[in-house]
Amino acid sequence: MTLVQTQPRPADADSVHRPAVEVMDAAGPQVCDDMSVEVALAVMAAARTVRLVVCDQDGQCTGLVTRTELAAVRDSSDYTDRVRLRDILGDHGSFASPVTTMAEAEHAMRTRRLGVLPMVDEQGSARGILALSR
Repeated sequence: MTLVQTQPRPADADSVHRPAVEVMDAAGPQVCDDMSVEVALAVMAAARTVRLVVCDQDGQCTGLVTRTELAAVRDSSDYTDRVRLRDILGDHGSFASPVTTMAEAEHAMRTRRLGVLPMVDEQGSARGILALSR
């Protein structure tokens, strides 16, 4: 005997299996990793954003920085005007790809304690940002 489901499944039952690219936000401002902390903070203020996508000289996404992170670096006793974004990226090497599912992205963000995750294409260029809803 085979069990038959007689009630239709909700439309969002498979939402965790949908590609995360369907729910990403725009990447927002992208800056080069040789930018200074002060300039990056000024770019954030001008763009009225709390995060920047950081790319290398070849346009490959290398991570994200937030206003909070940059302010903490600027306010530290070790800060000099020679500190560049590439110097502070730390463990921001987590990325999602267009084939990453929503469940995979959420799991990665929660286990790595990331509030946002950049989405990159096959060439490593930023396509967008995934953010955990609060």
